[in-house]
Amino acid sequence: MTTTGGPGPAVKIDRGIPSQLRSVPDTVRELELQGYDGCWAGEINHDPFLPLTLAAEHTSRIQIGTSIAVAFARSPMTVAHLGWDLQAYSRGRFILGLGTQIKPHIEKRFSMPWSHPARRMREYIQALQSIWSCWRDGTRLRFEGEFYTHTIMTPMFAPEPSPQPSPKVFVAAVGELMAEMCGEVADGLLAHAFTTRRYLDEVTTPALQRGMRRSGRDRRELEVSCPVFLVTGADESEMAAASAVIRKQLAFYGSTPAYRPVLELHGWGDLHAELHRLSLAGEWDAMAALVDDDVLAAFAVVAPIPELATALRRRCEGVIDRVLPSFPAAISPITVNAVLQEFRECPPVRSVL
Repeated sequence: MTTTGGPGPAVKIDRGIPSQLRSVPDTVRELELQGYDGCWAGEINHDPFLPLTLAAEHTSRIQIGTSIAVAFARSPMTVAHLGWDLQAYSRGRFILGLGTQIKPHIEKRFSMPWSHPARRMREYIQALQSIWSCWRDGTRLRFEGEFYTHTIMTPMFAPEPSPQPSPKVFVAAVGELMAEMCGEVADGLLAHAFTTRRYLDEVTTPALQRGMRRSGRDRRELEVSCPVFLVTGADESEMAAASAVIRKQLAFYGSTPAYRPVLELHGWGDLHAELHRLSLAGEWDAMAALVDDDVLAAFAVVAPIPELATALRRRCEGVIDRVLPSFPAAISPITVNAVLQEFRECPPVRSVL
């Protein structure tokens, strides 16, 4: 069963940006010149919001977003202020991308509470919308939920009115419960790089549809953003080098219990068990050797440069609205730009993945 409408042919092309602040202005100016639609800052070893302040300052068209900011490390009120200010400063170009992280990091790194991640994230988004409604429309702040309570907003602490709409909220989701929650209350879903077209078609999309049906929403009201690994090159040696890098990345992700369901869908549950065992022993090279060509092709777009744009379009068609293609480091910027331009211009194709 499907909902009315769907992703159109104009898939947006996004790019990650560095977290080091001094590198941001030149990077984002170049991305905007190259025609990228959006740029994302992640929360790994730096704050994800500060780079976007610079990105907003040094661009005028490109969308900017967090992918992701750790929601449960922050109060909804704190994030509401950050989102409101970045949306105003960027003149409506900010996307708030949130993720849960995992229980050990929330409790032991951030010293914050963890419970029922999908339910908590759903309420988190509702709290944000309630706070923004208070600031935008002057409604009384009376949000009382299971996890969060926001009932005081005196004029002194409310930001100045903004002509911009509230920021769009995207949520990182792998499992069905989180994807279903996205379909119900979020504006977009941030898929993990460790996903396959089959997983998107058989798990993620049906879960989104269930959530959208609950809230009476149309598929065109929500965007799916997905990083895509690329194995490409001008000759066999370049393809082999790119393949070796991606096999190591896939082996690392495949060893993580949270991503086991993706492998299990393909009948590769035993691969996860072996990767996990080897990871505990630090056998990283042996892990990469277990990622065979079938696994590689499921998780990455594998194609030589002349065929890459069409293969990437096929991977996205009908389900991915925003793509973050991960080009091998050896591919020149000129070649990258040419492939992306061809991707933008090539007609929609029927997916066979």
